[in-house]
Amino acid sequence: MSPWREMGLTDAEYEKITGLLGREPNITELGMFAVLWSEHCAYKHSRQLLKTLPTSGPAILVGPGENAGVVDIGEEMAVAFRIESHNHPSAIEPFQGAATGIGGIVRDVLAMGARPVALLDPLHFGELAGGPAAERDRYLFAGVVAGISAYGNCLGVPTVGGELHFAASYAGNPLVNVMCVGFLPKARLTRATAAGEGNLVYLLGSATGRDGIHGATFASAVLDERAEEKRPSVQVGDPFMEKLLIEACLELVEDGCLVGLQDLGAAGLTSSAAEMATRAGTGIELDLSRVPRREAGMTPYEMMLSESQERMLAVVEPDKAPRLEAVCRRWGLAATNVGRVTGDGMFRVFDEGRVAAEIPARLLTEEAPSYPPADPPPPPYLEDLSWEDHLADLEDLADYTGVLRDILAMPGICSPDWVAGQYDYQVGANTVFGPGQADAAVLRVKGTGKAVAVATEGRGLTAYLDPWMGAAVAVAEAARKVTVTGGRPLGLTNCLNFSNPEDPAVFYQFREAVRGLGDAARALEVPVTGGNVSFYNERDGVAVYPTPVVGVLGVVEDLAHITPMGFRRAGDLIVLLGGLGGGEMGGSAYLRARRDRIGGRLPPLDLVEERLVQEACRNLIRLGLATSAHDLSEGGLAVALAEMCFAAREGARGASVDLPALGGRLDTILFNEAPARILVAIRPDDWPVAAA
Repeated sequence: MSPWREMGLTDAEYEKITGLLGREPNITELGMFAVLWSEHCAYKHSRQLLKTLPTSGPAILVGPGENAGVVDIGEEMAVAFRIESHNHPSAIEPFQGAATGIGGIVRDVLAMGARPVALLDPLHFGELAGGPAAERDRYLFAGVVAGISAYGNCLGVPTVGGELHFAASYAGNPLVNVMCVGFLPKARLTRATAAGEGNLVYLLGSATGRDGIHGATFASAVLDERAEEKRPSVQVGDPFMEKLLIEACLELVEDGCLVGLQDLGAAGLTSSAAEMATRAGTGIELDLSRVPRREAGMTPYEMMLSESQERMLAVVEPDKAPRLEAVCRRWGLAATNVGRVTGDGMFRVFDEGRVAAEIPARLLTEEAPSYPPADPPPPPYLEDLSWEDHLADLEDLADYTGVLRDILAMPGICSPDWVAGQYDYQVGANTVFGPGQADAAVLRVKGTGKAVAVATEGRGLTAYLDPWMGAAVAVAEAARKVTVTGGRPLGLTNCLNFSNPEDPAVFYQFREAVRGLGDAARALEVPVTGGNVSFYNERDGVAVYPTPVVGVLGVVEDLAHITPMGFRRAGDLIVLLGGLGGGEMGGSAYLRARRDRIGGRLPPLDLVEERLVQEACRNLIRLGLATSAHDLSEGGLAVALAEMCFAAREGARGASVDLPALGGRLDTILFNEAPARILVAIRPDDWPVAAA
């Protein structure tokens, strides 16, 4: 096989490279093109569709294209946040895959000049019950949770929320998405740019090793029976080094030392240097003989592609370099001048005095291939699963207690305490509401009376049955989770997890999901600040459900108005905002519990109604009329009521409701999963005001 094919490039892409360079690339240059032209870095099958998403709004300070999005929350404070995937590494080495996913997303937020204050982890695994077939998934589940716990707890950044989903489609290929939130004064906003000819380039943090080489191209291919051979592509993390890196970088930002700051993540030195130079319209020179390394005999190819963790690239003016070195020395952190900014737009790599690579920087980034969106028809399976009469063989029950118990026992709906109990979600003293206390995590913004609410939502099964609906519902529900805690959504980040984009059925799913994401974001006025696309999520030819995961962040203007999930007072009225829902039970937990069936007609999503319901809930909370609030999601009304009881204060751990006689089936009222619905508890004396 040709060397470019082994690196994941096609023959046509290699021909484009030789045409742009006017010559054959050497092995180091070829590797640099391979990683930056990979799907993971170049977004070559998704870039044009992602441009259709709404990305501007009154609160947006930084949108897509930087390490993390940034929103303005007032009082000269801002919040940086982003979500990323570490799916393939976690499928091969779950502990380190998940741990280094945490490390990478933290550095993305750090690169904006923000202090990382919270993590969320939306996770999808294969089914855990069963015999030998489920043993691998149980191993992956335990390893991923342990990796998140170990890295986050050691780092001192609390894991405050997330999700757990289980389905057979994720067997052997878990989706490990991680989100980070950071706070910063607006004046401290930092960008990843290599501006200023003659400025110095410093490598901060860990020494460079051979771990993670070609991690970006590994993440741009499907997993098969030879996947275990890719274990060397998985990085190894050191949270204690990352903690030093955080403190040193924040001190340098505070001192005004830095021109630019960039994480070394996927594609390592290659991506960080090329992207910083391209953003500034400059060139950059690196001298690899100065790069600290932890293994002997490393080649330029290995050093440029290494994804060793806990490293940042900083650009500094020469007269401020002594201050940078002094700060890093005090934190026990290596800081090495490895290059300089040039004015000719070239990316030159030297090793022991010889040129190891010489490429116009923009060829690696702006000239990366971008394939026009395909227009495939809906795949046939959608018609097969959209049957109408899906309740005909299910008799209405007289006693629903057993069904409710079965649904509450489902993995993904049952208590997540085994997982959440391994995370320190209070470290840092910012957490007001953590796991299980509210639908969204709530973090106080010290020095202000404000808080931030943040939540994630992923709807793989819904997207499998209707890709537009799956993405739109994920946006609506994540925003609803923020709303019911008292937050006003400001922006969203997304992680789009799909299989092979070259498969017409998969690209149809992706195209429709992006359309649904954009439609819901526009309707709810929650712009997209950035995100991640993860393709090729399949194992041995079995694709995962198309799984758009959405993280929404909102501001709570007054901490006094935050609202928990659980009932707080006996005697409060329980009010349903939105309708009871219709008879559509497709994709519901009820249908799976009673017949283990996948399919059916999904409940419709009315985005205008969704917006009105959320506005009504926010108004009730702002006026101090809602004592608790909870959105309706999986399991419907019955499960939402049970969850509010489980989270209630002593003396309020029960609920009595009267359901109107609609002439229909009671099971569809109790268990349908129609969106745009919220349960709120209101004091009886406040009901006349609330109803008005």
